[in-house]
Amino acid sequence: MSVRPGSVPLQFLPDQARSLPPPSLTDPRLVYAGFMGYFTGLFANALHRRPVVQAGLHRQLLYVTAFWFVGYFLVKRENFKYAQRDQDMFEYVKRHPEDFPKKGSPGVDRPPLACPSAGPPSRGPPSDG
Repeated sequence: MSVRPGSVPLQFLPDQARSLPPPSLTDPRLVYAGFMGYFTGLFANALHRRPVVQAGLHRQLLYVTAFWFVGYFLVKRENFKYAQRDQDMFEYVKRHPEDFPKKGSPGVDRPPLACPSAGPPSRGPPSDG
């Protein structure tokens, strides 16, 4: 397992994550986490042989809130990890420009304009002759 230089082990979100914009509260992943919390409450009711939908509405609301809260920080961590990966990738590209030539430069092979094995284009419907 490779560790980034200067990283602190077991730190969920480092201080650099504060520079990123916060995730939207209506992010589909957060809505999904909320539904998972709701269905967890329904499943807990079913396991304890209570009326599934009617019993423990306060518990279902607690599950939705807890799952939404945990999902928010997981999405925040995911965004930070993607930003960190992008930063490393762009740094690598900047340090090794010879591995990533620009499009349209003379060193890049361009694809042929037409397929040579296809033959000449047909002009009209085929004849029976």
